[in-house]
Amino acid sequence: MSRGTSRRDFMKVAGASVLGAGATGMAAGAQGPPSRRNVVFIFIDDQRYDALGLLNPYFETPALDQLARDGILFDRAFVTTSLCSPSRASVLTGQYAHRHRVLNNSTLLPQDTPTFPQELQKGGYQTAFVGKWHMGGSTDEPRPGFDRWVSFRGQGVYYDPTFNIDGDRVKRDGYVTDLITDYSVDFVKQRDRTKPFFLYMSHKAVHGDFYPSGRHKGSYAERTFPRPASMAHTEENYRGKPAWVRAQRQSWHGVDGMYNQKIDYDTFTKDYAETLRAVDDSVGRLAAALREEGLLESTLLVFTSDNGFQFGEHGLIDKRTMYEASIRVPLIVHCPELFEAGQRRHEMILNIDYGPTILEAAGCAIPETMQGASFYGLLTGARTQWRDAWLYEYFWERSFPQTPTVLGVRTDRYKLMQYQGIWDRYELYDLENDPDEMHNLLADYVQVNEAGTLDYFIQRKAPEDLKKLFGEMRATLQRLLEETGCAAEPNWRPL
Repeated sequence: MSRGTSRRDFMKVAGASVLGAGATGMAAGAQGPPSRRNVVFIFIDDQRYDALGLLNPYFETPALDQLARDGILFDRAFVTTSLCSPSRASVLTGQYAHRHRVLNNSTLLPQDTPTFPQELQKGGYQTAFVGKWHMGGSTDEPRPGFDRWVSFRGQGVYYDPTFNIDGDRVKRDGYVTDLITDYSVDFVKQRDRTKPFFLYMSHKAVHGDFYPSGRHKGSYAERTFPRPASMAHTEENYRGKPAWVRAQRQSWHGVDGMYNQKIDYDTFTKDYAETLRAVDDSVGRLAAALREEGLLESTLLVFTSDNGFQFGEHGLIDKRTMYEASIRVPLIVHCPELFEAGQRRHEMILNIDYGPTILEAAGCAIPETMQGASFYGLLTGARTQWRDAWLYEYFWERSFPQTPTVLGVRTDRYKLMQYQGIWDRYELYDLENDPDEMHNLLADYVQVNEAGTLDYFIQRKAPEDLKKLFGEMRATLQRLLEETGCAAEPNWRPL
């Protein structure tokens, strides 16, 4: 989508090709929302999609499990860029990173960029941001769209943080997850009861380095996270993988070099899980506060994460890549007044969809600048058509050069990862038959031709069905690049 293309024009195209035939009118569902519904958005840092007790017995998350049992668990939610600041900017703006231009963790989101909290504020909502902002660490000053502001600079710290509270800095003793929860609960209880409210509770946890609360330290001492099969350091495991994946094993983001070899794998996973326990406590406390106020049944509560997180998959930790563990995030939506509890949904939801969805739930107009789609109609049963393919983008960072730029496409079944600025092979996976992404379908059909370029199908032995699949996936990727405006952005330069 070029800069001159309106959201309405974009949706006319995307409705047919991205969501499926007939899926138009994405800004509104057939069933309108109740007027001025209260909304709570809980945002976690780097929580794996399966870091929930109900999905993985390694983790202990009773409050989150209960929230999912009483709500809807979307088991295929994704981020369009798996990196903290770009993902956070995509949530707020409903835009891909190439549009909002926050391509790394040091860039500020421009003050004049439209965001969904600003639209809620215009619509009469009392709004609050509590916790980690992290779009540029140079300032902690209040951002547009929030009546209440409680935050800190950059990554912040786990213990004894300094908060910027509506422009005044206050040093607090205690554990940051608990303090963020305190401020969030206070907002709910002290809100202006003449207005609907929106609370954005954004945790520092579970970002590394991991520091559990004192009450949880050592609680996973007797547990061991099972190593994923793709973590093996064997020729067979790396067969078909790009060379940069194996080379990264000894780096900051590799299992044999993690964080400059400051931590071993078992300690890494235990500390992560113990740090997550305070997040679960936080969700339980906030849910209890809403219940005490008589709001838990009617409030639209959305719980998700800014990125996935690799626990050794393909020899990697952290995020940035397009592998499933990096791009998939947990997504729980809770509002018993609105829909039947205990559902498990499989639609592919993106982080650029949260803003449009919350705005529709609030009865507010969705700005044409937003590229995401409202899934409010999926919650109410008013919409059945949804996307069948989507674009992933990550732009090379000078500070972490191990991972190249990647542009990729994921469908319900297949994934193509195409790397830029590096002479290496692409990856194509059949996720239905290979959910762990261990068998690159292109592995046997790579050859260097006389021009020195990579050509996957120069060997005639490549089967016709694979040639067709590869062609279709590349065509889909190109279409998505054009529809979202990435192909029309020749002048940006990732740092």
